[in-house]
Amino acid sequence: MSATNVSRIAIAAGVAASTVLLLAGPAAAHVSVQPQGEAAKGGYATLNFKVPNERDQASTVKLEVNFPADHPLSSVTPEAVPGWKIAITKGKLDKPLKVHGRKITEAVTKVTWTADGSKIAPGYFQQFPVSVGQLPEDADQLVFKAIQTYDNKEVVRWIEEPKGGEEPDSPAPVLKLTAATEDHHGGAADQAGDDDHKADDQAASAEGDKKETHAASSSSDTTARTLGIIGILIGIAGVAFGVLAGRRRTV
Repeated sequence: MSATNVSRIAIAAGVAASTVLLLAGPAAAHVSVQPQGEAAKGGYATLNFKVPNERDQASTVKLEVNFPADHPLSSVTPEAVPGWKIAITKGKLDKPLKVHGRKITEAVTKVTWTADGSKIAPGYFQQFPVSVGQLPEDADQLVFKAIQTYDNKEVVRWIEEPKGGEEPDSPAPVLKLTAATEDHHGGAADQAGDDDHKADDQAASAEGDKKETHAASSSSDTTARTLGIIGILIGIAGVAFGVLAGRRRTV
């Protein structure tokens, strides 16, 4: 085979590979969800909803994330994202939840981010963080159906649940839950809570040390004053004894 034929084959292979990559790229880019750290059953976590822009001539201006109705979450707190407005939709629960001794009768059903001075331009992605809990103990995953809207009015629905191990054409974001820990803590949200508790303990310890130091200082001051008074009394007694002794010699 001549060098010319080898070069032609190599170029053809390269073009074919490039075509595969171009076709596979958009299919793999969809709205997804990942926890910061772990999302343990029965615990709390901070989730990042990652939104890539799939279009070359349009920008993403809106994201709607629907929260699972079969496993409602009692706490959903989105983080502020510059250039985006946030709207939280709540709904009544058919079966109230009991969390930390409190009865919860409603839960967040949807969080919507709308561009307000910002967009997700072609070739870029944006993350939308949300702190959630308490994660269910009787589920291995949570499905968050998402709707992505572009500034050309196109709407893409990422709502298909995976079945049979194959990824659908428009897969919904799926959060995999890890095994529950002994203290039911999991993820960055609980780590922040643990840090707060540690800070409180350190503050209490420092306050206790301060009180002990003040008590020791007060005790030392009292001892010094007592010794001083005793010294003065001894001095007076010594002077009186000297005067009496001098009078006896004179007589």
